[in-house]
Amino acid sequence: MKSIKIFDTTLRDGSQGAGISFSVEDKIKIASVLDEFGISYIEGGWPGSNPKDEEFFGLMKNKLKNAKLTAFSSTRKKKSDVTKDESLKKIISSGVKTAAVFGKSWDLHVRAALKTTNAENLRMISDTVSFLKEKKLEVIYDAEHYFDGYIHNKNYAVETIKTAISAGADYICLCETNGGVLPSYIDKIVKETAALFPETKFAIHAHNDCGCAVANSIIAVEAGCQMVQGTINGIGERCGNADLCSIIPSLQLKGKYHCVPVRNLKNITAVSRYVDETANLIPRDTQPYVGRSSFAHKAGIHVSAIEKNPGTYEHIDPKHVGNKRNILVSDLSGKSNILSKAGELAINLKKDSDNLKNIINAVKEKENNGYQYENADGSLFILTQKIENKYKDFFILKSYRVSVEKNKDGSIVSEATVKLDVNGKEEHTVSEGEGPVNALDNCLRKALIKFYPEIKDVLLTDFKVRVINSDANTAAKVRVLIETKDKKHSWGTIGVSENIIDACWQALSDSVEYKLLKNF
Repeated sequence: MKSIKIFDTTLRDGSQGAGISFSVEDKIKIASVLDEFGISYIEGGWPGSNPKDEEFFGLMKNKLKNAKLTAFSSTRKKKSDVTKDESLKKIISSGVKTAAVFGKSWDLHVRAALKTTNAENLRMISDTVSFLKEKKLEVIYDAEHYFDGYIHNKNYAVETIKTAISAGADYICLCETNGGVLPSYIDKIVKETAALFPETKFAIHAHNDCGCAVANSIIAVEAGCQMVQGTINGIGERCGNADLCSIIPSLQLKGKYHCVPVRNLKNITAVSRYVDETANLIPRDTQPYVGRSSFAHKAGIHVSAIEKNPGTYEHIDPKHVGNKRNILVSDLSGKSNILSKAGELAINLKKDSDNLKNIINAVKEKENNGYQYENADGSLFILTQKIENKYKDFFILKSYRVSVEKNKDGSIVSEATVKLDVNGKEEHTVSEGEGPVNALDNCLRKALIKFYPEIKDVLLTDFKVRVINSDANTAAKVRVLIETKDKKHSWGTIGVSENIIDACWQALSDSVEYKLLKNF
């Protein structure tokens, strides 16, 4: 099994993505998670470009257990003394033992961006790499725009990396910076370049502007690269960088390359979600390997086959990457979907049960009216319990009222009033909240907690609203999905109504009822 070094640039290149801003604390936390996961190199940022990155490197000295902390910079400025370059001096003072420096490989950039000569650009590369090597640093030279440069002026592009190699660079990273080169070109150019320098260690750095970053990275490894640069979840400038959450399992499970410790691969889904959460990004459900829908099955034929042999519709066992199979229940569901989901929810439902057909019909009717049970296991559980005559009323709604008041000073106050019948006793409570839903949620809990103290550990973690039939304008139905969790589990519930508050009430009350039904 060939070892491939994984170079993570989430904290540097990834932070350049639109809407992404990491605090110093965020960067420290992410670096620690990546280190534990088994990443080889963690590029922490550009210490010469901003105070935040300088502070990060200061706090991270000698903190990583496994990964090599790497600082980023460019080659020296044109017509300047490399020993006086402030950015390079910041790398030295940062205390890192590895530096990644980029230089121009495309003569278009030499003329248009640097506004200098090809010869001076070569001197800039040589001086920079030599200076860092003299300071006893490992140097990864990022040949920016190498593939475009090779296509337009092969001789000069090759000359730039030859210069970096002669100056002592430990790795030459071939950068597909614009993200527009197709895999066939990557394969050809990497092979031709590696053949010219058989003793050199090469890396690949790909962007995703034509959707090929993962494919380009994998094919570059197969063509001879020994290191892959990328980011967790593919975050980064424009369309993003190569997604390490796809590259690592693809290489390790399918290509028989070693990227991270075998025992750690199952943590990649958790790493993916941690970075999204820290970056305040909504996870992509359809993201390969780690997305919530990566191993989701909806069609009845698929589910039936999966039950017999998972390999029929799953390319790997989801457990290998810390993910799980998700059987979806919808108007497309057959018996296999319902039975599989029943097993998942610990519902004792038999294949020959008369209620099986009733549940399928109920789901289809509900979905026709706007409900969607794919992410609402809690509401589905309640529906099946009612059909199976196993449902218990823990409380009965008598009435609720929600008011929103905007004051002269611009502050907004939401207040909810709820009347419930709880075990034959009327409970009348009033609560305020940050908004009408929060006020209603607070009011419901306040009314029930004396009867059912276990709900004190129940927390609402996500809230989504979607208009179902937008052509009805203001009379349209809305679908509300709520995700709730306690100390051990999480579950989704749903509500549908022309009135958004009523849809919220349905989902909120289902979330509490599910918890109570599971407890009793």
